[in-house]
Amino acid sequence: MNAHPPRLNRPSLDAYWMPFTANRQFKAAPRLLVAAEGMHYTADDGRTVLDGTAGLWCVNAGHGRRRIAEAVERQLSTLDYAPSFQMGHPIAFEFAERLAAIAPGGTLDRVFFTGSGSESVDTALKIALAYQRAIGQGTRTRVIGRERGYHGVGFGGISVGGLVNNRRMFPLLPGVDHLRHTHDLSRNAFVQGQPEHGADLADDLERLVALHGAETIAAVIVEPVAGSTGVLVPPKGYLERLRAIATKHGILLIFDEVITGFGRLGAPFATDYFGVTPDLITTAKGLTNGTIPMGAVFATRAVHDALMHGPEGAIELFHGYTYSGHPVACAAGLATLEIYAEEDLLTRTTQVQAQWHAAMHALRDCPNVIDIRTIGLIAGIELEPRAGKPGARAYDVFTDCFEKGLLIRVTGDIIALSPPLIAEPEHIDTMASMLGEALRRAA
Repeated sequence: MNAHPPRLNRPSLDAYWMPFTANRQFKAAPRLLVAAEGMHYTADDGRTVLDGTAGLWCVNAGHGRRRIAEAVERQLSTLDYAPSFQMGHPIAFEFAERLAAIAPGGTLDRVFFTGSGSESVDTALKIALAYQRAIGQGTRTRVIGRERGYHGVGFGGISVGGLVNNRRMFPLLPGVDHLRHTHDLSRNAFVQGQPEHGADLADDLERLVALHGAETIAAVIVEPVAGSTGVLVPPKGYLERLRAIATKHGILLIFDEVITGFGRLGAPFATDYFGVTPDLITTAKGLTNGTIPMGAVFATRAVHDALMHGPEGAIELFHGYTYSGHPVACAAGLATLEIYAEEDLLTRTTQVQAQWHAAMHALRDCPNVIDIRTIGLIAGIELEPRAGKPGARAYDVFTDCFEKGLLIRVTGDIIALSPPLIAEPEHIDTMASMLGEALRRAA
């Protein structure tokens, strides 16, 4: 007898080549979502699934927001598309102004729109290179990333990124180097918030300056909290040290806040949370609550204004996208910002994070758990891999949780949780309970 009702009207799965998915494995036993509301998805067999991942780190205000849907509908009926090359439309300027008002650190108030986090990263890298050339530092063509970093899937992003599976099949940009990652299980296991050890790893930037010469390095890019690799939280003092070294050597500092932006840590941006201000910030995901693809790069006025020279009729930056500042995406973004403001969602995490940390760390006695890392409304739960089968144990937990009604995310043998910012105490307790049961079954 089937555990679930039969699935009706399922489409053929053959034509769609799915991203970041084991296509053959998935299509043999698909997991399809057909509706969403608030904190929950509905699967195609009618089951309710609690969203423990805010979709893919992006549905910060929860699902099914009528205000966003209505704003999109109005905009489609008014102005469905307008070009942004040598043309404009009011809503893009309005959205940029609203974003500037909550600018990270209060200073990054110049906004360049993109279509995704990957595009935001490549845009920020190009802006950094253009800035250095504009101020007479044209020899600075090198960019520095970090091991285990994820910066999207453009060629710039995979080059500065540090995840081997994203890099090994593709040619990479020349002149890129990497800092070491900050993961240290021997000294920093089972920490709530920032770990004590590892600030000295920021000195890797000094090492790379000594190796390559400061005059060759344009920028360094890091995620304030590395999400996709399995939630690596920066050690105390690390980001401050990195900022100081970058400033000392005339290197721009870029924070990739595609995940941490828009309230994930209990502050509007990780820049605000950690009190460290970079020169450029990349965003996407929560920018529109995941409803319409969009990204944005925040730049300081110093970076922006350095390019505003030469003849007034000359294009200052030869870069942009067909969908930069798309009017429908801007409408979704404005409605999203209104929800964030009215419900205090950009800081709401501070109200539930104590319970979140306690609930997640209560799982430390479950079988095969070797570390738990929490910050804001994010958790990473690292498992001991099965011998000769890396990733298999976490994948089994993932599929088990889905069958029982909880969506989690896994990367290798690390489980990542990042629920919508509207999560209530009962949602947190349910997530912890369901995940704990799945961990014990996976032993």
